[in-house]
Amino acid sequence: MSRMTTPVLVAGIGGASLGTEIIKSLNLARRYTVYGCDISPLAFGHFQEGIEKTYPIEPDQYVDSVLEICRRHQIRVIVPGGEGPMVLIGQAADRLRAEGIHLAGNSPEVISLCSDKGRLFQHLEQLRVDIPRTVSVTASDEPADLPLPCVIKPATGTGGSRLVFLASDEREARLYLRYVLENCETALVQEYIPLEEGEFTIGVLSLPDGNVYGSIALKRLFHAKLSVLVNTRAGLISSGYSQGLIDHFPGLCEQAERIAGLIRSCGPINVQGRVRDGVLLPFEINPRFSASTYLRALAGFNEIDIFIQFLLSGELPAARPQIRPGYYLRSLTETVVPKEQVKR
Repeated sequence: MSRMTTPVLVAGIGGASLGTEIIKSLNLARRYTVYGCDISPLAFGHFQEGIEKTYPIEPDQYVDSVLEICRRHQIRVIVPGGEGPMVLIGQAADRLRAEGIHLAGNSPEVISLCSDKGRLFQHLEQLRVDIPRTVSVTASDEPADLPLPCVIKPATGTGGSRLVFLASDEREARLYLRYVLENCETALVQEYIPLEEGEFTIGVLSLPDGNVYGSIALKRLFHAKLSVLVNTRAGLISSGYSQGLIDHFPGLCEQAERIAGLIRSCGPINVQGRVRDGVLLPFEINPRFSASTYLRALAGFNEIDIFIQFLLSGELPAARPQIRPGYYLRSLTETVVPKEQVKR
């Protein structure tokens, strides 16, 4: 390890995921030695370029294993590479602090709020934030009236596209709702907002004291199958793979920053929403760095580097990041791993 670099651990390094994008963002900054860990020995990050060493770890000893890696390599910062690691490591924040390790994430309170979408959107409505019409549903309390067309998804969790459906009519809505409720305790039903004015993913970086440092917006494109989860007569639902136009969208960024302040974010959040009459209507808020973080770093806003440097030194960049407008596109990357190189 170079004396000029800071050792950082990315916990959760699955392929085509947040973890692998974090690794690329850290390498772009050129001041970190990057380590990784994952519960899968076949996680793509084990074989990704630009990573010093990785470890497969047991799920039932997750936090202890992470701490052992940190001690071994004198790691000062952990960046969660997914929802599961974020929750597990966040619960051990006191243990990390006791060992002088920073967690590059949001507060447990914000993570808890955003992990319960029903509670989150009820809270946003109480705060007078414009949102799609949203109904939280349990198996014992199915409402008579649903917004149509509508998006139906699990109410718990903070990301991904598992069990997300688009219903065009009452029959489809009830069918999808029953299916989601058979697999999850609570479902969320949201009014479908048309695409006419665009769908945006906006990263808002707040500092640990709650002050917003900055934000960056990407207007999503759906020219490629990679970015489309569902496309029916009722409309389109995006996948977890954002690509599109990064440019200056000051009005929308201001609205996203307001949301970050209202929910008392003190780290990274990602606001996903569609626009109607110029108003950003969020349909998902994830209390972590986004899987599009590397696209943002390429555009000049390396939010992970900025946040880590502030955690370590209390200092911010001397100059504000200058966004490079353009179309930021992505695809999948392939690799071949000989059987004998799989880590056990």
